[in-house]
Amino acid sequence: MAHERPAHTFHLVNPSPWPLTVAISLLGVTIGGVLYFQAYNLGFWLLISSLTLLGVLASFWFRDIIREGVYLKNHTPKVIYSLRLGFLLFILSEIMFFFSFFWAYLHNFLSPAIEIGSQWPPYGLETIGLKLPCVNTITLLSSGATATLAHIHLINNKRQPAIEALLVTIVLASIFTAIQLYEYKHAPFLFLMESMDQFLYFNRLSWNSCFNGTIFIISQMIRLIKGHFNPTII
Repeated sequence: MAHERPAHTFHLVNPSPWPLTVAISLLGVTIGGVLYFQAYNLGFWLLISSLTLLGVLASFWFRDIIREGVYLKNHTPKVIYSLRLGFLLFILSEIMFFFSFFWAYLHNFLSPAIEIGSQWPPYGLETIGLKLPCVNTITLLSSGATATLAHIHLINNKRQPAIEALLVTIVLASIFTAIQLYEYKHAPFLFLMESMDQFLYFNRLSWNSCFNGTIFIISQMIRLIKGHFNPTII
């Protein structure tokens, strides 16, 4: 039996259909998005169907990963470290993504192009006031603080306080999403749409896909209640 033991500390997964099918659904999202932005009617339905398929396939993939790590105990310390490193790189990519937004804003604010009248905001554009965005920013930062508090409670093996902190995080995230929706609906300018009716129609159908972070936190809340996390697996 000794020769059957693996000579490494990594987990070799079984053949899975999810990487290929998720890649195909992502391709559908890309093609559907491009067609939709070019005002093709087929593009909208391809985008929505691909996003729905992506959500279903990703759920199955996450289910398999949870089963491997929690119930089959296939995630060795090196595998856990690799998963943490992968999530850290994902957070880093999000930081750079938002950094590009701030960079673009500061570039236009400090050195507005001559094509927009050498002023920022451009002449004739009515901007959103600072009060509502400020409140929403505080709400978002507060949700990050409560999520960090839940993480600290988990490290200290305090499961119930971690659940309560994560519940507050979900409430704050839901408030943030609601304020964001209100802000977009009442904005004096539109996003890619030619009329407010099209904008509201677009929001009703695709708003749930715009803030997947809240859905992710809810799924982690369910896992926390089921006892999937402990001080060594978080």
